[in-house]
Amino acid sequence: MIIWLTAMPVVLLVCLLTGWLLRRMGKPALRVVLAANGLLLAAAVFLVWVGLGAGPSSASTPASVTVAATAATATATATATNGAALIGAAIAVAGSSIGAAIAVAYTGAAALAAMSERPEIFGRAMVIVGLAEGIAIYGLIVSIILIGKA
Repeated sequence: MIIWLTAMPVVLLVCLLTGWLLRRMGKPALRVVLAANGLLLAAAVFLVWVGLGAGPSSASTPASVTVAATAATATATATATNGAALIGAAIAVAGSSIGAAIAVAYTGAAALAAMSERPEIFGRAMVIVGLAEGIAIYGLIVSIILIGKA
């Protein structure tokens, strides 16, 4: 994450420089930008090819180091799984809350408009608004299940 934050000003500078170059020089600059993009694409494809073609490493290590490395890997995997479950719980709560907010906004406005004309439909209108609120409760239940599995 820190690498992305430190690289962001460089990316912004390159984007601004490319925009300025395209406005200043026109079509020849566009050819240069397209050539640079093609080279970057070829380098990325090469790195993916090398990464997929590489086999597992076969370094000979003592048994005690192998056991310690296996335990550390298991701990790191459990931590990564716990982190993924917590991120999933956060996404479930955020998504369902946003969906519920949008649903309540529309149904609440329509319920108030309908009740201003016919006050006797208050009960039915509130049931519909309550159903919209249920979306947020479903997200909360899913996040509790995910946190329980973590």
